Amino acid sequence: MVFADTSVLLPFLDGGDNDHGAVAAAWRALADAGEPVLTTNYVLVETFALAQRRLGMDAVRDLAQRVVPALGIEWVDAETHDRSVAGFLAADRRSLSLVDCASFVVLRRLGITRVLSLDPHFREQGYECLPSSQ
Repeated sequence: MVFADTSVLLPFLDGGDNDHGAVAAAWRALADAGEPVLTTNYVLVETFALAQRRLGMDAVRDLAQRVVPALGIEWVDAETHDRSVAGFLAADRRSLSLVDCASFVVLRRLGITRVLSLDPHFREQGYECLPSSQ
């Protein structure tokens, strides 16, 4: 199983993004291998908001109708949220988001070690990031 972060979902939606080709190729390779891709509802909320603002409602519809149905969704519950907030506050880093911290909590709990992510925070946390050329 591989985890998908906002940092790959946006370029996947945006054909004009410099990272679109590498992200689409990594996504295709996972699909061809039958590898399930999981994300959280927090990542989806973040991605919907950023796609709406940066790419417009057509991209949001594409996300909702084409991308989300291909994903497994892990719903962040109260305990995961509380642990995420604690980690977020403990990290005390302006560039690290609560969504990232929630992702780390979920990844650790599920034992997932590979992520579709262009965000360097995932590599800093020891995860194998795809696309691997990043």
